[in-house]
This record gives sequence, C-alpha cells and structure tokens, in this order.
Amino acid sequence: MNAALHDLSRLRENRRITWIGVLANVVLTTAKIAGGKLTGSVSLVADGVHSLSDLVTDVITLVGVSLAARPADEDHPYGHGRFETLSSILIAAALVGVGLLLAREAGAALIAGQGSYPGGTMVVLATVSIVVKELLYWATIKVARRTRSTALVANAWHHRSDALSSVAVLLGGAAGLAGLPYGDSVAGIVVGLMIVLAGAKIGREAACELLEQSVEEAIMKRIRSALDVHAQVRSWHKLRTRRVGREIFADVHVLVDPHMTVTEAHAIADRLEHDIRDAVDDPINVSIHLEPFDENVSSLP
Repeated sequence: MNAALHDLSRLRENRRITWIGVLANVVLTTAKIAGGKLTGSVSLVADGVHSLSDLVTDVITLVGVSLAARPADEDHPYGHGRFETLSSILIAAALVGVGLLLAREAGAALIAGQGSYPGGTMVVLATVSIVVKELLYWATIKVARRTRSTALVANAWHHRSDALSSVAVLLGGAAGLAGLPYGDSVAGIVVGLMIVLAGAKIGREAACELLEQSVEEAIMKRIRSALDVHAQVRSWHKLRTRRVGREIFADVHVLVDPHMTVTEAHAIADRLEHDIRDAVDDPINVSIHLEPFDENVSSLP
C-alpha cells in the first residue's frame, strides 16, 4: 500500500471510530441529563454534562484528524500533524473546564446540605454508561495506536474518564439506596476532580509535543542502536528528535571514512535511514548529515 492510500485508510479508520463515539455520546448525554433531572441526582446530571463534553471533543477530533491528514505543502513542509496536537490541547482544556464546573456545583450542593435519594434509575444508567464508555475506550485506543493518532489517544482517554466518572455516580447511587443522602453530591465532586486530572494529563502531553520535546527514551534507544551497529559508521553526534502529530522527525550527524566516494557515503546514509525506520514503529522522517571522520579529533555521540 503506497503512502497516499495508507493515509486515506488511516483517516477513514479514525473517522469511523469517532463517529461511533458521537452516536454513543448523543444517547448517553440525553439519558443521563434527563434521568438526573427526573431523579434529582446532581452527579448524574454532572455525568451527563461530561458526556456532552465528550460529544464536543468528538467533533474536535474529527476536525483535527481530517486537517492533520492533509499532505505537506509549500506552506507546511513538515505536514499538518500539529492540528492533532492542537485538537488534544482543546480537548484537555474542555475537560479541565467541565471538571472544575461540575465539582463546584456538587460542592455547593453539599455545603447547602441538599441531600438526595436518586434511586435505582440512577444505578442502571450509571452501569450502562460504564459498560458503553469502557468499550469505546478500548475500541478507540486500539485504532489510535494503530494509526498513531495523538488526538484519538486523547479522545480515548476522554471516554475512559467518562467511564470512571460513571463509577463514582454508581457509588453515589448505591449510597443513596443505603440511606446516605449526601453520597450523590460527594460523587459529583469526585467526578469533577477526575475529569480535571484526565484533562491535565492530556494537556501536559500535548504541551510537551508542541514545545518539541524529544521523543520518549525507548524510541531514542532504538535509534541509537541502529546507528551503533552499522560497521561503516565511525561515530555520530547531534542526534535530535521531535514529534509533529503522529510522525517523528530525526536528524543526526554521522562520521564516515573521509576517503569514501560520495556514492559510497550516500549509500551508507540510505542504509541508516532504512535501518532507523525499521527499528521504530512510528512513522519517522530521518535526515543524516555526513561528516569526514578525523582520528585526531575526539567525537562522542
């Protein structure tokens, strides 16, 4: 499969799983908010708003992966992968904002002494939400890992945070059935704080990518190994890496025998690029700068 067809297949796969999430979130948002209003459950309404924020981030993800899939052009020679990073940041901001709002409202209800006994309806809705959102998490994260989509990873964790928040709602409902009137408000606070933490984690990772932090050490180790094992590489230095969306960009200075012909040195560079691509699972663009090796000059990686 050539690169264009691969990118098109990746885009279709990302869109498909995101649209499934959209449909699920429409149903869950409606059911939770309506159920929360009918039963007087603060935490169930909060969980419904969380599902609504999931719906919003699904739309952000759809836009982000579509823009990121556009090929490199004159204005964007490194491609459009940063659109996925931007999508992740927007998702993180939405999570933190929603989480703080829900925790504040639930806290206000608790301080005001507004106890409630939502009943079995709340327990049923929370259980359904847990099952559906956990299945969506695993389905989305599987596609995200296969297509190397950072925006989809963020969206998968949004599904997981929704499932975890529904666990808190379930516990609050169980407390109400046991005769504890403030369990629902406590659950609402827990839900809000969990959402904030999930958003902070996603935002931190997206910020590291935006600030061009080097790729994770496990990948760096594979690149170094590919450089070290090549018999005709005398030494290397100035290895730099960064992520642009799902792709990695790497450049390195490689020292070779100064008496080689240009053709021979170019063949070594081609071999190294091929070996590094084979060593790294993610799509990677490698730039190799060839230098003559001087035995009288110490050159360390």
